Parts: sequence; C-alpha cells; structure tokens
Amino acid sequence: MKAPRPLAAAMLAASACLLAGCGSDPKPPPGVVGDPGLGKLALTQYACQSCHKIPGVVGSDTFVGRPLEGLGKRPFIAGNLLNNQANLMHWIRDPQAIDPTTAMPNLGVSEKDARDISAYLLTLD
Repeated sequence: MKAPRPLAAAMLAASACLLAGCGSDPKPPPGVVGDPGLGKLALTQYACQSCHKIPGVVGSDTFVGRPLEGLGKRPFIAGNLLNNQANLMHWIRDPQAIDPTTAMPNLGVSEKDARDISAYLLTLD
C-alpha cells in the first residue's frame, strides 16, 4: 500500500534533516552567505567525505585530502589563497585553476552548492 503523499513528504523532509543535522549547525561568520545546513548535505551529495575528514559528516577512514576541521580559522586555502568565502568557492568549483597539480577533482559543484558548502566549512573552528 502506498503512503499518503503528505506522509511521504514528511518522511523525506525528516530524512533530509537527519542527514543535514537539522538545527545543529552553527551560524556562518559575519559576511559569509549561504546555508550551512544545506552545505553539510551537499558535502555528502558530492561525496567529499570519501577523501576528507569533515566534522559532522560521516565518511571513510581513508583520507586522501586534508582534514577540514578548523578550516574557518586557517589563514590560507590550498596553501596560497587567503581564506575567504570567494576563494573557497573558487577552490571548491575549480581546484585545477588554482593548482593544476592538485589531486582534488573538479566535481562540477554548482555555484549555489559551493556557496552553501563554503558557509558550512567556514563555521568549522
């Protein structure tokens, strides 16, 4: 028997909240735009946790990329970019444009997803 549409929608919303950790994400720093909760969810959709250890995101025990805890307090991204939202979004969307030798793949992250992902990552102290 099919679940009534309102129940199915409520179950889908509840599942999304569980994956994104509804209500548990801190607010982004002043001047940072985007939705950290959606960013946390987008991190899982792009499978970032398969290469990075990311606080609040369950993932692999084999890490190729640098752990992302404390990213909000780091002075630089990718070793040479000032740590701000615009630079982080650029790195997330096109890492080879910044460092052609990086192992980080271009995953085709949309601008909106990069904004939300960067909002989440910049909350990590």
